[in-house]
Amino acid sequence: MKNIFSTLNFQLNMRFLFLIIIRLLITTNVPAQTVNVDAVIEKTSKTYEAWGGAFIKFTAQLRNEMNGATESFEGTVRMKKNKFVLTTPDMTVWFDGATQWTYMPRIEEVNIVTPSDEDLRVMNPVILLQDYKKDFNVACIGESTSVNARMAYDLVFTPKKKNDIEKIEIQIEKSTTLPAKLVVTMRNQVLITVINGMKAETLSDGIFTFPATSFPNAEIIDLR
Repeated sequence: MKNIFSTLNFQLNMRFLFLIIIRLLITTNVPAQTVNVDAVIEKTSKTYEAWGGAFIKFTAQLRNEMNGATESFEGTVRMKKNKFVLTTPDMTVWFDGATQWTYMPRIEEVNIVTPSDEDLRVMNPVILLQDYKKDFNVACIGESTSVNARMAYDLVFTPKKKNDIEKIEIQIEKSTTLPAKLVVTMRNQVLITVINGMKAETLSDGIFTFPATSFPNAEIIDLR
């Protein structure tokens, strides 16, 4: 339970979750000033908004930089605006725009929290792209080839104020305008995630709320 890679720790530190990759791939020498970063981000946001909802498959690895310990897992995310449902083998997380529920089947427990803006930006990269100017400086540091063999812009977001996040890197494909990889580097820890698939999906608002009747034996712990 106290292992940094336990699902309980994941829940209490939601900033360690979601779609991230550790390194940029084949970086070229495209000068950052030749890319209109705001235009790239605006296209990505408009693509996502036009979909109405999205389904994402991913693989991830959490690494402790202090001792080199790692844990890998696969999962899916369904997103609609700022709402999402995240599913991994160890837990399911629902967020309806205000409240977040995390169910851990191994211990039959549901934790309820009100996530911070910082937590949500890491959980849902679209939120980061929509309000990045408020808290982040952003720059294009070059181009690389995505896991889908498409050319992509490599953007790095640096917090304007010191916090647990050191930087967030996002790889955005030129042809699809969609995120292909993300990198969140935090103090002593890195979450590595590769996006295996992303598509539009019609989603009802009801799926983003914890279905209590489906988990009658779960212990509810309200941490709000």
